[in-house]
Amino acid sequence: MLIRDASASDFERILQLNEESVHFLSPLTLARLETLHAEAAYHRVIDQNGEIAGFLLAFREGTNYDSSNYVWFTERYEHFLYVDRIVVSKDFQGRGIGNMLYDDLFEFARNIGVTWVTCEFDIDPPNDASRRFHERFGFSEVGTRSYGEVVKQVSLQMVAV
Repeated sequence: MLIRDASASDFERILQLNEESVHFLSPLTLARLETLHAEAAYHRVIDQNGEIAGFLLAFREGTNYDSSNYVWFTERYEHFLYVDRIVVSKDFQGRGIGNMLYDDLFEFARNIGVTWVTCEFDIDPPNDASRRFHERFGFSEVGTRSYGEVVKQVSLQMVAV
């Protein structure tokens, strides 16, 4: 398995993966993905023999990104790397791909001098797999938010790297 920077040729597969898990994520169109890719500090994929098995998209503070959860962090913290989404294909789950992406992300953060990685996951409705995953990496809750037409509650998380 190879971790590499995402490219435009990966976008179709990234959109498919996002759709597989859209109930935990925000929907993504090609135009939106192109914009997010251009703004991202980190956008990498796991390439398994030419097949994209997963991806991670993250932003630094000060980015022109309109996610309300990202904005919550920008209002409270000066420096951070925000994980917008991490998705692993259902066909590749349980193989350590998420761990590989987070290990790579943490190394990237340290290399650029960022000491905090932030994210959120659903607590209502619950995303227990994401909660357990982030607990293993030492993330701690720093707040909660509720939003949306169909009320959704998230746990806002941070970890020092």
